[in-house]
Amino acid sequence: MYYPEEVIEEVRSRNDIVDVISSYVGLKRAGSNYTCCCPFHNEKTPSFSVSKQKQMFYCFGCHEGGNVFSFVMKYEHFTFQEAVKSLAARVGYALPEVEPSEDDKRRADRRQKLRDVNTAAAAYFHYLLTKTERGKLGYQYFREKRGFTDETIGRFGLGFSDIYADDLYKYLKSKGFGDEVMRDAGLVEFDEKRGPHDKFWNRVMVPILDQNGKCIAFGGRVLGDGKPKYMNTKETELFDKSRTLFAFYLARRSRRRGVILCEGYMDVISQHQAGFDNALASLGTAFTPGQASLIKRFTNEVYLAYDSDNAGTMAAKKAIRVLRSQGMSQRVIDLSPHKDPDEFLAAEGAEAYEERIRDAIPGRLFLIRQAAAGYRKNDPEEKAAMIRDVAGQIAESQDPAERASYIETVAEELMLDAGLLKQEVTRIGMMGLAEKEGMSGTEDAEAFVNPETERRVHAGAVYMKDTGRPDEKKGERPDETEAHLLTHMVNRPELFGKLKNYISEEDFSGKVKEVATQLFRQYRDTGQVNPAALLNRFEESGEQREIAGILSRDEPFEIEKEAEEKALTEMVKKLKLREVDRKLRGGEGSAFELAKKKKDIQKLEIHL
Repeated sequence: MYYPEEVIEEVRSRNDIVDVISSYVGLKRAGSNYTCCCPFHNEKTPSFSVSKQKQMFYCFGCHEGGNVFSFVMKYEHFTFQEAVKSLAARVGYALPEVEPSEDDKRRADRRQKLRDVNTAAAAYFHYLLTKTERGKLGYQYFREKRGFTDETIGRFGLGFSDIYADDLYKYLKSKGFGDEVMRDAGLVEFDEKRGPHDKFWNRVMVPILDQNGKCIAFGGRVLGDGKPKYMNTKETELFDKSRTLFAFYLARRSRRRGVILCEGYMDVISQHQAGFDNALASLGTAFTPGQASLIKRFTNEVYLAYDSDNAGTMAAKKAIRVLRSQGMSQRVIDLSPHKDPDEFLAAEGAEAYEERIRDAIPGRLFLIRQAAAGYRKNDPEEKAAMIRDVAGQIAESQDPAERASYIETVAEELMLDAGLLKQEVTRIGMMGLAEKEGMSGTEDAEAFVNPETERRVHAGAVYMKDTGRPDEKKGERPDETEAHLLTHMVNRPELFGKLKNYISEEDFSGKVKEVATQLFRQYRDTGQVNPAALLNRFEESGEQREIAGILSRDEPFEIEKEAEEKALTEMVKKLKLREVDRKLRGGEGSAFELAKKKKDIQKLEIHL
């Protein structure tokens, strides 16, 4: 499938990158850009930057970068053409009718076959559980041990995989499915000794649905002493655990406020049966930014109902930080004295659970209480350590009003001196800024109180800061001076005109020269530069990352004209002198003329 370049650019220009990425993750304004924790790798300190002016994103941690198409392709696992279609639909732009390519047809056909084989397996497992004697053990487990009604069993499509290790294989074979699709769906494995054998056998089965209610995977719990106790489908072309949530398809249709995030399938099913149909769960792994982004599409409020044991507490702490990085509300439900929601509902009922939801505490307060619980308050040294730990939790808040509120609440709850706690919060906040920007003393204190000061204080120093990233395609770093100069020119497109007598694309090298050539051409043709449109020419993600990295160097939030002129002069002189020195070393041209040119360059002064 092929769309003309003008169509692609029209779709891109109608989809503001900040608006699009904000629909997936929680962006925060940081000077002229927007930032958040990267949705493509786990991190605690935001390194993912989005430029509204350039219509580009770049992560200084994992080096992922590109334009709005690149983001949607990476996040949704789309092809370029699928990303174009999705973004066109988002803004109501009617794409021209084009004939799908053979590759598009093959890919769509393959994905449909994977859905079909999973759907057939789910129907078979459900049939075994509810209609045959072979599924009696599984049915008893759901009905008697878990207390699920027939209605609940039907709503979730629960099933049973037979004790025979090739039972599903034989059934799917009889339905015309080939070995390849069964293997690629993660349902059947093949080896020389055992031949074809089912991935799941002698387990109660829980189908996992995608956002559209289509079966894409399974979770299975063994009956008896087999290992592992719980098993999920391996990751496939349809199933990415880090971006899938159990019962998301049902929870998104709930009319209840927010969602209740749990650890396991059975907790979710128990809550739905009790009327809490906004419950969902991650899939046997730690909660991820991708899963948080999925929830954020329809609600910003998350209630955590994790197990009350130590493992559950640790998982809740991690989930709170992931949700916070996405700018989402987090509240923790107290399940004590019970272990999990399933046990709580069985012992105390839905009304008591509703009350616990109403009394859920903010995630930050949960973290503070957990931190304080590990210290003996009657031991002076441990109490001092507790104050530092608690203050560190409060200092993480970016909102001065919220910090003040927590200082007051926590001081009262833990019987601490509010003034002392405030001093410690300020000290830790100052240390954080000093580590971030290399600032000190009163500048730190003012910056902690006033973020605008933080952005202004060392603008000139940041301007020439080396933030180079490896050229991932060639294993080399792009020249830092070239990258900084080109970034600044893109930020101030009028410089392409003002500097035309000083520099051209020929003064750049390597990958930077490729980018510079396109940008200089854009300016000559239109009087403007459009770096995001430049990326439309590159479908390969590696090239997009390289270009985004080149154009995403740190820039000052404010810089005086005199300082800018001086910085530009030094960068242009460095590029010019480098080329002259290369020719002198290589014996190219007249040594006398090159020496004269070098003197002229050294005298260069740029005035804007």
